[in-house]
Amino acid sequence: MHLPLADEVGLDPAEAAALDAREREVLTAASVVVATSPWAASALADRHGLPHVHAVAPGVTGGPPATPEPAGTRLLCVASVTPRKAQDVLVEALAAVSDLPWTCRCVGPTRDARYTGVVRALIDRNGLADRTQLVGPRSGPALDAEYASADLLVLPSRAETYGMVVTEALARGVPVLATEVGGIPDALAGTRALLVPPDDVDALSAALRRWLTDAQLRDTLRRAASSHQHRTWQQCAAELSAALS
Repeated sequence: MHLPLADEVGLDPAEAAALDAREREVLTAASVVVATSPWAASALADRHGLPHVHAVAPGVTGGPPATPEPAGTRLLCVASVTPRKAQDVLVEALAAVSDLPWTCRCVGPTRDARYTGVVRALIDRNGLADRTQLVGPRSGPALDAEYASADLLVLPSRAETYGMVVTEALARGVPVLATEVGGIPDALAGTRALLVPPDDVDALSAALRRWLTDAQLRDTLRRAASSHQHRTWQQCAAELSAALS
């Protein structure tokens, strides 16, 4: 079980309630339920009255380590362009630090045409088209290259059950600025990162400003990211096997 269906951002309340009821019917009929983080497991158990939900966090495959640029100006967001991932909040926060040097690449599918239009309009309205790009999906070596040329991963999500891009960034030595929501603290366990409340433009812009103006903070977060001990897929498979047994 990944994201509870009714938690998708923007659903009509009646549709959300119907999805929640159908999901509960399925999960209570299952012999074993596995979620992607301790937070998600606890939330699902409470939500649907389940006696026990196993938490098995994903592993991560490393890639080429990032080569940091001293000023930390290369920002990266890896997420589908959807209301749940909150690129609109990111653009507004970037506009608030437009007096500082930075570029931002938003990597991810743009299948939600309406929301993508909203984000593009915000970029244009704030005069950020030359600094903020929606580059579409990347995978394999192309995604590795995005991480390798990034100084900071920014994940402004309104909801997350884990946040695999957080661990992908840390596995390459890229520090993280994310929202303190759902399973993101689980994904960041054991390392230091910048965390802000979800849907808070002011807090996100303040954190971006700290990153861009505080060389000591950048050095601290880079060292923390580089020393982070990430989970392997072998660990994930062993824990899943134990849950099924």
